[in-house]
Amino acid sequence: MAELIKIYEENPNPKDVKRVVDIIRDGGLVIYPSDTVYALGCDITNNRALERVAQLKGVKLEKANFSFVCEDLSNLSDYVRQINTQTFKILKRALPGPYTFILPGNNNLPTVFKKKKEVGIRVPDNTITRAIVNGLGNPIVSTSIKDEDEVIEYTTDPELIYEKWHKLVDVIVDGGYGGNIPSTVIDLTEESPVLIREGKGSLEI
Repeated sequence: MAELIKIYEENPNPKDVKRVVDIIRDGGLVIYPSDTVYALGCDITNNRALERVAQLKGVKLEKANFSFVCEDLSNLSDYVRQINTQTFKILKRALPGPYTFILPGNNNLPTVFKKKKEVGIRVPDNTITRAIVNGLGNPIVSTSIKDEDEVIEYTTDPELIYEKWHKLVDVIVDGGYGGNIPSTVIDLTEESPVLIREGKGSLEI
């Protein structure tokens, strides 16, 4: 049964953040708010947790298109090949913000993602998310939680999320009502940016 932990974005309580971090570090799955929709995530370094996330999403882990949620751009070089100045300027302008940027992966990717040539990077403009990643000390692998209902697509109410997911994950962070528009996805692996999905992030970057 998942723990439901209320954390306020204006001033995340360090004790509550630490509790969430401890559960993730222990291999737990977390559902947490971001600057777009609520997302499902786990520690990038924990293979068993990664397998559980893939299973919940009904995908094979090595083929899954999960995002890496980082606190800022400082640990980008851990997983991304060297990028040019123009690409870095785009990232610097847009992040933190509601974007997922597809970038060329390097050889340090976790074993399960070794065959991947690209990686999706997120730095959400949400203090709860960034506090959790900071406490963990490495990125969270993340994927949005879609609703089966075709009309609403994304559940925004943490209590409804808890009702649906409390037996499937280990901790659910109630950060208030979430959004229902996903991140804008932009591919930066080619010479000029390619829009993959138009979402919350403005295209003027």
